[in-house]
Amino acid sequence: MRFSLVLFMPLLALAQTPAPNAPVVIPPPLRQVVTLVNDYGNLHRYAAENAAVQPAAPGAQRVVFMGDSITDNMHNAQRFGPFFPGKAYLNRGIGGQTTAQMVLRFYPDVIALQPKAVVIFGGTNDIAGNLGPVSLESIEDNLAAMETMARGAGIKVIMASVMPVCDMPNRPPMTIGRPPATILQLNQWIRSYAEAHNAVYLDYFSVTVDDKGLLKSDMTEDGLHPTAKGYEVMNPLAEKAIAQALAK
Repeated sequence: MRFSLVLFMPLLALAQTPAPNAPVVIPPPLRQVVTLVNDYGNLHRYAAENAAVQPAAPGAQRVVFMGDSITDNMHNAQRFGPFFPGKAYLNRGIGGQTTAQMVLRFYPDVIALQPKAVVIFGGTNDIAGNLGPVSLESIEDNLAAMETMARGAGIKVIMASVMPVCDMPNRPPMTIGRPPATILQLNQWIRSYAEAHNAVYLDYFSVTVDDKGLLKSDMTEDGLHPTAKGYEVMNPLAEKAIAQALAK
C-alpha cells in the first residue's frame, strides 16, 4: 500500500477544531491513513495486553515473538492450534507491518516485558513496499536496531529468515512484489548478521522452499502465508532455535 500526499489533504479538514461535543466522523477510506498518522507503529494493538502481563514465574523462560502477519496468524487457535501450549511465549505479531514499524514498538512490545529471548521475524512487507519503496539497507538497519536493543537489554536473540513466496491460482501474484532473488539476498544478510552478533539464525526458508525456489504450494493458500501444515514444520524449528539461544 502506497500513499500519495493527496490522500493526506482531507486530513487537514479533519484536523480543524470541531464544534463542542461534535463527534469526529472519519470516512472509511481514510481510517487506515488516520491510524498510521496517529500511531504509525500501532503501539495501541498490544497496549492493554502488555499492561496485564505479570512478572514471569520463577524459572519460566518467557519468549516474545515479534513479527508481522505470519506471526500474528498464530493467534488464530481455531485454524492453527494453540500458540505453543504450556510455554511462556507471547505473540506480538501485527499483520501487514514493516520492520520500521516493529522498531517503533520494540520497547513496549518486547523489552518492557522482560523476556529471556525474542524471535525477530520480519522483512517480507518491506520488500513488498507495503508502505512505500524500502531499500534492503534500510530493512537491514531496522533488523539490526531490534537485535541491538534486545542484546543491550540482556535478551537472547533469534533472527528468522524471510519465507519464500509463490503464485497460487486465482490469487494475486506474490513473486512480483516479493522477488525471490531479493528474499535470498536479505536472508543471506540475516544469517551473516546473526552469526557475527552471537544470535541464532532461525531458518524457516529452507524447510518451506521447493526445488524452484518458491514457497511449497501445499503449505499455503495465498502464496505468502503458511497454512497449518506450514506451521507444523516451522514451529518445531522455532522451539529448537529458542532452546539454542537460551543455552548461550
